[in-house]
Amino acid sequence: MTKVIIRALIDAIGTVAYVVLVASFMFSLQGLSPKEDTIFVIASMLLLFVCSAAITGFLVFGKPIMLYIDGKKKEAVSLLVYTIGILFLITLIIFFLLIASNNLF
Repeated sequence: MTKVIIRALIDAIGTVAYVVLVASFMFSLQGLSPKEDTIFVIASMLLLFVCSAAITGFLVFGKPIMLYIDGKKKEAVSLLVYTIGILFLITLIIFFLLIASNNLF
């Protein structure tokens, strides 16, 4: 069971790192936005969304699907649940940090 938790932690941290990387990239592009929206701006945002969904889907669901296909159904479900749970906890921590940094407590 410990291997499953460690793998879930690695997958969750990888997903968080990817999201932070994409958010940083988008934040750095704020000053470069064109004066008017074009089809390329909309298309680039949609393509970024699709690529991000594929990458995060692979990080969260890739190994559990492989385990499930290999017949390790209990381990696959455990890995998926732990990964989603850890992602949820990281999300809560980030929200609490945002609230604390804005002195809303």
